Amino acid sequence: MANDFSKGSVRRAILMQSGPLLIAQLIQLLYNVVDRVYIGRIPGVQGAALTGVGIVFPVISLITAFTDWFGVGGAPLFSIARGAGDRERARRLLGTTAWLLLWGSILITLLGILFVQPILYLFGASDATYPYAADYLRIYILGTVFFMCSSGLNYFINAQGFPKFGMMTTLLGAALNIVLDPILIFGMGWGVRGAAIATVLSQTVSAVWVFRFLLSGRADYRLECTLIRGDRRLLREILTLGFSGFIMKATNSLVQVVCNVQLRRFGGDLYVGIITIINSIRSIIELPLMTVTHGSQPVLAYQYGAKSFRRLRQGIAFQFLCGILYSLLVWLAVLLFPRFFVGIFTNSTEMLTHGVEAVRIYFASFIFMVGQSGSQTVFVSLGKSRRAIFFSMLRKVVIVVPLTLLLPCFMGVNGVFAAEPVSNLLGGSAAFLTMYFTVYRKLPRAEGQMEHRI
Repeated sequence: MANDFSKGSVRRAILMQSGPLLIAQLIQLLYNVVDRVYIGRIPGVQGAALTGVGIVFPVISLITAFTDWFGVGGAPLFSIARGAGDRERARRLLGTTAWLLLWGSILITLLGILFVQPILYLFGASDATYPYAADYLRIYILGTVFFMCSSGLNYFINAQGFPKFGMMTTLLGAALNIVLDPILIFGMGWGVRGAAIATVLSQTVSAVWVFRFLLSGRADYRLECTLIRGDRRLLREILTLGFSGFIMKATNSLVQVVCNVQLRRFGGDLYVGIITIINSIRSIIELPLMTVTHGSQPVLAYQYGAKSFRRLRQGIAFQFLCGILYSLLVWLAVLLFPRFFVGIFTNSTEMLTHGVEAVRIYFASFIFMVGQSGSQTVFVSLGKSRRAIFFSMLRKVVIVVPLTLLLPCFMGVNGVFAAEPVSNLLGGSAAFLTMYFTVYRKLPRAEGQMEHRI
């Protein structure tokens, strides 16, 4: 069976999980690129609209952080229970995660509606960019429930071994977004508000698809309404394991805020627009890398739950091999052709000139991200929440944020961009070495051996 991770090649299982995810994420990426290209070319506003929407990115990252806290916290535990044959525990984990996503999204929506203005100015908006940021966020926040439920519960569709259905969750929403964007932004003349409306409508369709699947007989583990409740013991396990995913995304939001504030201080709104473009480029080149790690997670967790340690070792090694080969290629491409990547999002001569230099600095050590992302996947898949949380905090909170605050005092605006490659080198190396010596080397090399303490 396609959803039975105990049979066949573990490498093939990872590729079968990653393939549909990659297709879905490519469609989503196409939407993100097209969306920002459209916004960056709205007549009469130059780069102000793109910069304004860039101010909203930390808010979106924070919402995604809460989604991953619950979804990524519950799905590996679900996969471990599934691998161990504990069907009742798996059912309750699905219901408890759904409860977290539902009530968490409602609370975030209410807070977002109440505090739009202070949030945006805190996150780096100026009087020139605030109107565009506010127009986008006031509408986007209304789709939070649909986004969190569709994205968070989609992990459980993939974890059951149905990556094609999981792919459709993203594909349906992104395809609708691509169609609606030009109609609402230019055809209706709604500008950034049109982009936000298109996003909310697409999120709604994705949520309907996820609930339709999980409530149907197609799912091996259905979402049962009677189990959508806050089980205290399971809540603690989900929140503990998922906290590393939350920290990774939440600290992304923190870094984006600090970058926006520092760039506005040392370079003005122009450089806030440039970091928006850089984040868009990063989303392009990180996509296949993140797809492999997400595709690996349910497979690795299943092997760990089933105590198939030889297959687990194979899966970990294969995941890193794919990540290293891919990262090497895109790393060279971005450093050799930065003008091409910046030019996707803007035709402004000033943005192109300053953006090329910023891209070369920012992505100088991108290849070391493999150590961070791959190791985090292993820690989370095996339920090693403390290590996952530590390395999430180390890279962003301990390294990036202080450097983003300090380096501009010596290097000017380029110091903001230089903080990223330093963190990739230090954080990625530390995470990989710890994973290798404390987890990978201690796994038994053959089935039937005793598991070492890891």
